[in-house]
Amino acid sequence: MVLTTALADKRMDLASSQARAALEAAVIGREPISLEDVISEAALQTRVDKKFLLTPEEFTALSERLGDQFKIMQIDGRRTFRYESVYFDTEDYDQYRAHRQGRRRRYKVRSRTYADTGLSMFEIKTKGLRGATVKHRVEQDLDTAGELTKENREFLESVLRSEYGQEAPKLQPVLDSAYRRATFVNPIDGERLTCDVELEYAHREAKVDGPDLIVVETKSADGRGVSDQALAELGIREVSMSKYCIGIALLNPQLPANRWSRLLQQSFVPDPALR
Repeated sequence: MVLTTALADKRMDLASSQARAALEAAVIGREPISLEDVISEAALQTRVDKKFLLTPEEFTALSERLGDQFKIMQIDGRRTFRYESVYFDTEDYDQYRAHRQGRRRRYKVRSRTYADTGLSMFEIKTKGLRGATVKHRVEQDLDTAGELTKENREFLESVLRSEYGQEAPKLQPVLDSAYRRATFVNPIDGERLTCDVELEYAHREAKVDGPDLIVVETKSADGRGVSDQALAELGIREVSMSKYCIGIALLNPQLPANRWSRLLQQSFVPDPALR
């Protein structure tokens, strides 16, 4: 499934000219909200997440339907930002397998760097009551981003003991991921809408780029936010998708991926020549 460099570059050109253009157009006229206000008013470290895949045309319709109550996160005049992540898993991809099987006590471990601002965080995402996502994070030194440092390891062990009563397994970096994101924020109820384009995956020499679509993720207290309702009114259905699991499946075709097989074939590897 890994794309050649030429084919990947061709698909990235398409994504940049359509999906990113739709994203940039949608954020221009909205009122900005600062990162500090997002953190104080709409942090939502415990939340219900839903994911959707939208065409550029669908995304434009969604943006129009959201109305003026959603603001755009802005930092130093920027409204779209490049995110770079390194994911950690065991040698046998235990956490990938846990997500594929839908285990309740699953988690993701990653290092995330906000490339445009230089901020870097070490994060663990666990599942709380009723399937809500709980994010645990600490700031880390940019120079050690992507490494499982002693401090990060201790934080991971503390979180897993507290959340699941488990010891932390031996982890290693298994996936590099990058994309460009804009964040819509509804400060009235803390709801957020993250919108990602130009998705890239890599590990060692292998690389694959995402499709000409916008990955939209709604983050609300109960999964019934304004954006969830707007998407339903447009007839856009939620997809079972993890950017981490999709990347692992694309770069490791020997691993079972039956939970995402249809999504992979329909949206991520649509052209037989690219499979």
